[in-house]
Amino acid sequence: MTPEAATAVAAGPVTPELMTREQRARFDRDGYLVIRGALRPDEVAGARAALDRVYADAARSGRLNPDGSMHLLGAVANCPEVARLTDHPGAFPYVWSILGWNIHVYHSHLDVHPPLRARMPFRFEWHQDGGRQNREIETSPRPRLSVKLAYWLSDVSASGRGNLKLVPGSHLVNWIDGPPRRDIEWPDPEGAVEVTAGPGDAVLFDRRIWHARSRNYSPHTRKAVFFGYTYRWTAIRDDNAPIWASAWSARLNPVQRQLLGGIGAGDGDHAWGHYPDCTPLHEWLNERGLLDPANPPLKP
Repeated sequence: MTPEAATAVAAGPVTPELMTREQRARFDRDGYLVIRGALRPDEVAGARAALDRVYADAARSGRLNPDGSMHLLGAVANCPEVARLTDHPGAFPYVWSILGWNIHVYHSHLDVHPPLRARMPFRFEWHQDGGRQNREIETSPRPRLSVKLAYWLSDVSASGRGNLKLVPGSHLVNWIDGPPRRDIEWPDPEGAVEVTAGPGDAVLFDRRIWHARSRNYSPHTRKAVFFGYTYRWTAIRDDNAPIWASAWSARLNPVQRQLLGGIGAGDGDHAWGHYPDCTPLHEWLNERGLLDPANPPLKP
C-alpha cells in the first residue's frame, strides 16, 4: 500500500462529528489526509465554473503569470461562490476536530495551472507554510498553528499534473536537505510522494509538512481552491474587505462570517475565545453535542 493510500479517507461526505481516533492518529503521524468525494459532482461543477470565470477575467485584464497560470490570494474575496466551501460538511469537520472552534481562514487562494508548453528552469520550491513563523518560533518541532484544506476541481489522479508533493511525516522536522540556492538542481527530499486526487476530493495537511507543487506537463489544467485555517488570535492575511462591501455578505451563514473575519468584539465576541457563546462555530457545535471536552472555555 502506498503512503497516500494509507492516508486516504473513505469516499462520501462525512457527517458532522469528530474525527475518529484512527483518522486523527494517521493525521498526527503523516501530516495529511486525502478525503475522497468531499464534494458532489454538481458542487465541483459549480465551483469550477466560478473559478473559470475569475480566470477568464484575469486573462482579459492581463493579470495572469507569464506561463498562463493564476495563483490568486483571497479566494472568497475574488470568487464569492466558494464561500460555501469554507464550512463544507464534506471536509470542514476535520478542521474543527483538529483546531477546535476558535478559528478563522487566515490565508486562501485560487489556483489554475494550464499545461506548460516548454520545460521550465529548475527551482527548489519545497517549503513549510507559515512564513516568518518558521524563523521566529524557537521550538522543535514547531507548533502546528494551522492546517490547510485543498479542494480539487480537476483530475490530478495521475502524477505530473501539478500535483501536491509532500513528505509524509515531515511536519515533525524543522529542516530538510536542500541546495545552497534554489536554482541549483537538487533531488526531491527522500520519501516524497505526489498526492493524486480526483475532482471533488480534498486534501487536508498540517501547515508544517514540507511540500511543493509538481510541474504540469500533462494535457490537463490543474484547478484547485485552498483554505488555510488558524486560531482567531492570529491575523488574517487575506483582504476580505470586498466581501463586506458586497451583497454577498448577506448570503453568509454565521459560521462562514466567523471564518471570514466578520465576527468580532462588536458582537460581544473576542478573538481569544473569552466569550464562546458569542462565537458561531462554538454554538453550532454545542447545539449538536460535538464540543471537545478537552477544550473547555477559558471562563466557565
